[in-house]
Amino acid sequence: MANPGAVITGGHFRIDMGKSFHNKRILGDGKTWSGLIGGTFVGMLSGIIIFYIANTMHIPYGNYSSNLLGSLYVLFIMSFGSLFGDIVGSFIKRRIGLKSGASGSVLDQWPFVVISFIFLFLFARTFFIRFYGDIIPIIVLLIITPPIHRGVNMLAYKLKMKDVPW
Repeated sequence: MANPGAVITGGHFRIDMGKSFHNKRILGDGKTWSGLIGGTFVGMLSGIIIFYIANTMHIPYGNYSSNLLGSLYVLFIMSFGSLFGDIVGSFIKRRIGLKSGASGSVLDQWPFVVISFIFLFLFARTFFIRFYGDIIPIIVLLIITPPIHRGVNMLAYKLKMKDVPW
């Protein structure tokens, strides 16, 4: 939910301030501080809702920690990590000559998942091992992310929240 949240809240205060690196934009106009902060907040808020629903229904999934503060920490790592991964993907796309908004295939779909996993492993290892330790969930998420990402982006495009459908 962090990435769609960034689309909804973004558009203000470009992270790269319009600057270039080796004659290529660092990130592009689509990466903004309002999107990073707003998307992180939306991701955390969505996770809190899942946390309370799961706890109310006694479902172990969504129980990011034994308490709300621990859950907020894990949700921040996941949400920020996802958006940071999206920023990394944009940086790589600019380096290989793709303009902002150009389709980057896997660079549009996997960096936010992979970086989020890396951040969880580094900063919330107990949670990572508990939920992703047997590698199967990671593989499943890498497989289902591209079609879900494409569908959400097409919807955002139709709702005029994105300039391109990818």
